[in-house]
Amino acid sequence: MGSVLALSSGPGHQNWPFSTDPPPSRWDRRDGRLPNPGSFHSLHRSCKDVFPQQIEGVKMIINKTLSSFFKVSHTLHLSAVSPSYYRFHVEHLQSDDYSKDKDAPALIGEMDSSGSLNAHALLHLSERVRARTVFQTQQSQFVTWQFETEYRGNDFTAAVTVANPDVLRESVILVAHFLQSVSSGLVLGGELVYHRGRAEEGGILTLAGQYSRPNWVATLNAGKGGAHASYYHRANKQIQVGVEFEASTRTQETTTSFGYQMELPEANMVFRGMINSRCIIGGVLEKRLTPLPATLIMGAFVNHRGDKLQVGLGVNVG
Repeated sequence: MGSVLALSSGPGHQNWPFSTDPPPSRWDRRDGRLPNPGSFHSLHRSCKDVFPQQIEGVKMIINKTLSSFFKVSHTLHLSAVSPSYYRFHVEHLQSDDYSKDKDAPALIGEMDSSGSLNAHALLHLSERVRARTVFQTQQSQFVTWQFETEYRGNDFTAAVTVANPDVLRESVILVAHFLQSVSSGLVLGGELVYHRGRAEEGGILTLAGQYSRPNWVATLNAGKGGAHASYYHRANKQIQVGVEFEASTRTQETTTSFGYQMELPEANMVFRGMINSRCIIGGVLEKRLTPLPATLIMGAFVNHRGDKLQVGLGVNVG
């Protein structure tokens, strides 16, 4: 159930492959109407994007645009800690009249060298209605099959997700999301997760709120399962910072993280760093190798409590 809930309710771009709408600029509205609050998946995205992605070993990514509708990429990852793998990724871009993001993928497929498949589909049924489908396999076994329908009104968003329905085992997971713009900077809503199986049945309600200003965004999710709070602040055009607090009632653990992003346009470099309460310090440097169509990625993460070090080097071509 954890993988399904991570796809349905986990914040940030890490858990959802589609480039959904960026955080709405509520301070730019001049017509007096409240804006659409966006998707529930994107509540913490502004803060999440500041933190570096962990990198370990050697990774090479080659991207190729075959046409205006198709993109493919090849990923080779060599590691001494985790199993090495090769992954093939393909995207089909949407071109329907209802899509506002013309470059957003409508179909995504990934398969690695172990035979695991990850497939996603996004369909704009109308200007306000979107449908998503997710299928995941772990080698020869299905892990996740998920269906989501989202409706975006003028000032609210409602979504319903059905995950892993199984008639024989009499099990299903239902997730409902709702967000409402209360004012130009305030968004309130919630998430209801219901799961049923032969051995257990229950539900978890989580309330969510977000307050936005031109240079900062504060977001809070709180419920029976725990709490997740984040704060994002753009100091200037080059520096962005973010703070996250996560608490889980199931594991009885809390984590506080601080991250920052520094952009150096003249040097074609972006640096992201982080430190958290678990004594983990890390940073990732991205350097655009102009005039070559390639980006060099170097990263290191140190776990002082566990006395572990992870160092990674990557090249992104295309």
